[in-house]
Amino acid sequence: MQGRFSGLGMSRPRKRTRREVFLDQMATVVPWERFEQLLSRHYPVAGRGRRPYPLRAMLKIHFMQQWFGLSDPAMEEALWETPLLRQFAGISPDFEGVPDETTILKFRHLLEKHELGKALFDEMTAVLTERGLLLRQGTIVDATLIAAPPSTKNRTKSRDPEMKQTRKGNQWYFGMEAHIGADAASGCFHSAEMTSANVHDSVVTDALLHGEEEIAFGDSAYASKERSLVADRDEGDVVWATPFKRKKGQGLSDEERRINRLTSSFRARVEHVFRVVKRQFGYTKTRYRGLYKNSQQIFCQLTLANIYIMRERLARSAG
Repeated sequence: MQGRFSGLGMSRPRKRTRREVFLDQMATVVPWERFEQLLSRHYPVAGRGRRPYPLRAMLKIHFMQQWFGLSDPAMEEALWETPLLRQFAGISPDFEGVPDETTILKFRHLLEKHELGKALFDEMTAVLTERGLLLRQGTIVDATLIAAPPSTKNRTKSRDPEMKQTRKGNQWYFGMEAHIGADAASGCFHSAEMTSANVHDSVVTDALLHGEEEIAFGDSAYASKERSLVADRDEGDVVWATPFKRKKGQGLSDEERRINRLTSSFRARVEHVFRVVKRQFGYTKTRYRGLYKNSQQIFCQLTLANIYIMRERLARSAG
């Protein structure tokens, strides 16, 4: 009896893991051809030396580092250990080997040297616009803090000089800030600026607007005499929807509370993409020294977050 049924378990369908489903989705919705065309002018071609790995394979490896929070050495080991990751990258250890951590590092340096993290972000924004997924009628402006290591236990015995301190409430933070402009309809980012944490939100506001929006949503950091829902304005100027604040000894009227609830429902959409970057991709702390390197990585993170948020609609629009 044991012999009759011992092989039944082998015929059961294998369960697909969440990582496998995720990578299958990304393989379909990421505009690989457009990204390759953007990067190909900077990528080395085969010469007399060692033949470089395919550009798409290296780009996929770089994206997997962002999705799964892997360092260069950890990415190399994961490729050796996990057939699923090798399959997604399209490489075979028997035929061409697995890129070592130095090769992975050099590819990241190539992206940084030519500001290709920002270029990928702009290209993805163009793809979303062309497919009608960014309506561009309204913009949400917001910012999020990215912590930096405050320790001085390093070779220079000092903290990163380009990172600064800021206070939020009664808590002090050390690091940088990502200022973003997001589409009010979808919540996807269409513009971003990176600064040290002590730069006020209002300083970069104009850089976050694309110029076609009719209304802009922001918190009290963006409020000013010129930026008000009821301020006098010329035809074509952006209407600023900022929350009403309680004045000392006074409460809000019913109309002001209603407007606050309405505007907050729009502003909350941007938090979804922040959640993807910080919780799903695990990007909560800077990984390099200096604003420039970290900015390029954040642009890549925002690109991938936009793709993930819009993956179902991207799949339908591609079909």
